Amino acid sequence: MNTSIVGMIILAVVIVIVLLLLVSCIKIVPQAKALVIERLGAYQATWSVGLHFKIPIIERVARRVDLKEQVVDFAPQPVITKDNVTMRIDTVVFYQITDPKLFCYGVANPIMAIENLTATTLRNIIGDLELDQTLTSRETINTKMRASLDVATDPWGIKVNRVELKNIIPPAAIQDAMEKQMKAERERREAILRAEGEKKSTVLVAEGDKASVILKAEADKQAAILQAEAEKEKRIKEAEGEALAILKVQQANADGIRFLKEAGADEAVLTIKSLEAFERAADGKATKIIIPSEIQGLAGLVKSAKEVIVD
Repeated sequence: MNTSIVGMIILAVVIVIVLLLLVSCIKIVPQAKALVIERLGAYQATWSVGLHFKIPIIERVARRVDLKEQVVDFAPQPVITKDNVTMRIDTVVFYQITDPKLFCYGVANPIMAIENLTATTLRNIIGDLELDQTLTSRETINTKMRASLDVATDPWGIKVNRVELKNIIPPAAIQDAMEKQMKAERERREAILRAEGEKKSTVLVAEGDKASVILKAEADKQAAILQAEAEKEKRIKEAEGEALAILKVQQANADGIRFLKEAGADEAVLTIKSLEAFERAADGKATKIIIPSEIQGLAGLVKSAKEVIVD
């Protein structure tokens, strides 16, 4: 009885172990992951996303590989420029594993390999540039480093997507000199801007004065023209008025003479009216009036007649 119970327990344990072993052979690979499988120590396959089964004991998972893009920030590296200036530069590398097999078997320590390769490539590139070029050619340096690293890491199953120079740290003396140079440059630009501003201000003031003088001259000219036109209009009106007055006087004289003729007036009356007309023509202003002889004789006759009547 005891033997059968022990046998059942052993069987149950064996079943549990087998089940656990079978369950451990079921592998689910998540997204952006890969499993490198070895069979008896040799590379067998690379499992991608999905459900997979491996042979117990014979096969094993050699490495789990992350296929997402990764970022590595390396410590500052000392480099020397073409003009013998020593500076420190730290880099940031963005890489992605494209072949899990090569990544697993291509190099022992991929990250350390990339770091050393980055340092040597950076020294080679910076050694061909002077200090000013190094400070102003980040994009060029990034492009050259990415191209060199991408070619060198292809056998490792790694693709370098981008390389960035994070910091460029020149020596303290160079930094002080650069700050003084920048300060002098800013002061020079400030002086230039101030001079240009004063120049523009002077030009604008002069243009304003010129415009004011031109406007004043135009206004005076317009006023003179209007004044001359007004004077001309005034003289025209006065001349028209005098002409109309003379026309009215002549018209009145003509009407008077016609009336006398129609009334049957004799020559004496007409002569007297003519004298009166001469008197009005003189208007008290003329000092000498020339009268025709016929009218003078008639005037004397009229005077004698007036005297006889008075006596």
